[in-house]
Amino acid sequence: MGREKPVLKVGGRPMLLRVYGEAEKVGEVLVAVSRNAPKTRELCLREGIPIVETPGRGYVEDTLFLLREFGPFLSVSADLPFLKASDVMAIGEAFDGRTSLTGVLPLDRVPKDLHPLTYRGYAVIGLNAVGTEGEKFFELSNPLLALNVNTPGELKLAGRIARLVEKPFKAFRELHGGG
Repeated sequence: MGREKPVLKVGGRPMLLRVYGEAEKVGEVLVAVSRNAPKTRELCLREGIPIVETPGRGYVEDTLFLLREFGPFLSVSADLPFLKASDVMAIGEAFDGRTSLTGVLPLDRVPKDLHPLTYRGYAVIGLNAVGTEGEKFFELSNPLLALNVNTPGELKLAGRIARLVEKPFKAFRELHGGG
């Protein structure tokens, strides 16, 4: 997209802050950054978000680096603006600490306007549990996880969805003293 995706805004907030805020509700979160993401690092430092440096040689290499450094862990992409804490909790509860879990959505749960990466009849989601002994799919239920922001069109769609989904809840909270 020509820019670091984690710092792009959806609903007025950088996607990284949206994802971090939900993941943090479940447990300790470290943001993996490399020399390839200086604006993401800057955002984390400004917001007081803990980071871990990776070699920056690619997703697979960085994931293996993190596995060697920390052992099994949950991984979530910063470009999933509609991730919920319950999504992270669900995969975390199913993770046995050994077998990797790839988060997926059945295609019948994917909204019609979205065209996610598909494999074996599922939409592959950027929420995973990284283990050391094999891999299996883990079905998630949040249909908005299918919106992994990879293009300017998807960023625009995420902005429209954020306005539709979040404003009613914000207005409700304000009316009922929730700020």
